[in-house]
Amino acid sequence: MQASRDPKMTSGAVSFPVFLVVGIVVLAGALVASMMWGAVTVPGGTVIRALFGSPGVSDSQRAIIMQVRLPRTLMAAIIGAGLSLAGAAFQGLFRNPLAEPYVLGVSSGASFGAVLAMVVGIQIRVLGVGAVPVMAFAGALITTFVVYNLARWNGEVDVTTMLLAGIAVSAMFSALISLLLTFARERVIGSAVFWMMGGLSGANWARLYLIAGPFLLGSLCLWWMAHPLNAFLLGEEEAHNLGVNISVLKKTVLVIASLLTASAVAASGAIGFVGLMVPHAVRAFVGPDHRRLFPGVAVAGAGFLILADTAARTVLAPMELQVGILTAMLGGPFFIYILQHHRRTPMNF
Repeated sequence: MQASRDPKMTSGAVSFPVFLVVGIVVLAGALVASMMWGAVTVPGGTVIRALFGSPGVSDSQRAIIMQVRLPRTLMAAIIGAGLSLAGAAFQGLFRNPLAEPYVLGVSSGASFGAVLAMVVGIQIRVLGVGAVPVMAFAGALITTFVVYNLARWNGEVDVTTMLLAGIAVSAMFSALISLLLTFARERVIGSAVFWMMGGLSGANWARLYLIAGPFLLGSLCLWWMAHPLNAFLLGEEEAHNLGVNISVLKKTVLVIASLLTASAVAASGAIGFVGLMVPHAVRAFVGPDHRRLFPGVAVAGAGFLILADTAARTVLAPMELQVGILTAMLGGPFFIYILQHHRRTPMNF
C-alpha cells in the first residue's frame, strides 16, 4: 500500500540523523540510570558488568538487575515506544494534534477486563501471564472491534463517528467498572484502583514477552504505511489521487494502533498522555514526515517512559509512585498548552 509519490513534507527544527543519534544516546543513558537507581542503588559499572555477565557482581546485585530492574526497564521502553507510535498514527489518521491512543475507549475496555478478573476472581494463565493482563488485553481488543463496527457504514469508516463511539463506549465501561467495584471486597477495590493508575511494579519477563510480539509487529506495519499516511495528510481526495486506498488505510492504522495500545494497557494499566506528548514534541523537531516521525517517536517514547518510571520509583523512595500519575501530571498541562497554542496557530497536518 504505497502512494505513487510523496507529498511535500515540512522539515523539522533539526536534521533527523542528529535527532536520532541524540535520542539513542539519551535512551542508552536512561536504560543504565533506570537499573542503577531504586530502593537499592547499584553503581553504573556494576550494572554494565552484570549485563555482560562479567565477574565482580554479587549474587544479590545480579538478581536485582537481571530479574527485577532489567525486565521493568525493557517493558517501560516497549510500552513508551508503543504508546508513542500509536499516538503518532492516530494523530496522522485523524489529522488532529489532540488525538492519542485512548480516544477510542481502548483504555476503558482494558480496565473493565482487568477489574472483572479481579472482582470475579478469574483464574486463567496464558503463556505464564495471569488473568488480569490477559483479560485487559481481551477487553481492549473487544472495545476496538465494537467501536470500529459502530463507526462502519456501507463498508466505510467515518473518523468523526469513530471518535464519538469511543467516547460513548468509554463512558459505558466506566459505569460498568463502578458497578463492579460497588460489589467488590475492600482488598479488590484497592488493587483495581492501583492498577487503573497505571504502573510497572508488576513487570516480569513473562509480561515482557507478552507485549514484545505485538510491539514488533505493529512497529513494522506502521513503518510500511509511512508513505500512504504522508499522502493522507494532504486530504482524502488528494491521497486517493496518489493511489492510496483510503478505506484500507483507515482500517489498518486503527487495528495496529489499537493493538499497540491494548498490549501496553494489558501489561501496565492505563498510562495516559504518553501518546499525546511524545509525538507532538518529536514532530516539532523532525517534521510530520512519518518516515522520520515513527522511528523518532519510538526512540523518544522509550526514553521518556523509562525516565518517568525511574523518577516515579525514586522521588518518594522508599514509597513508589505509580508512573501513570506522573505522566498525567505532565500531560494535563501539556494538553492545555496544545489547546491554547493551536487555537492561535493551527498545526501543519
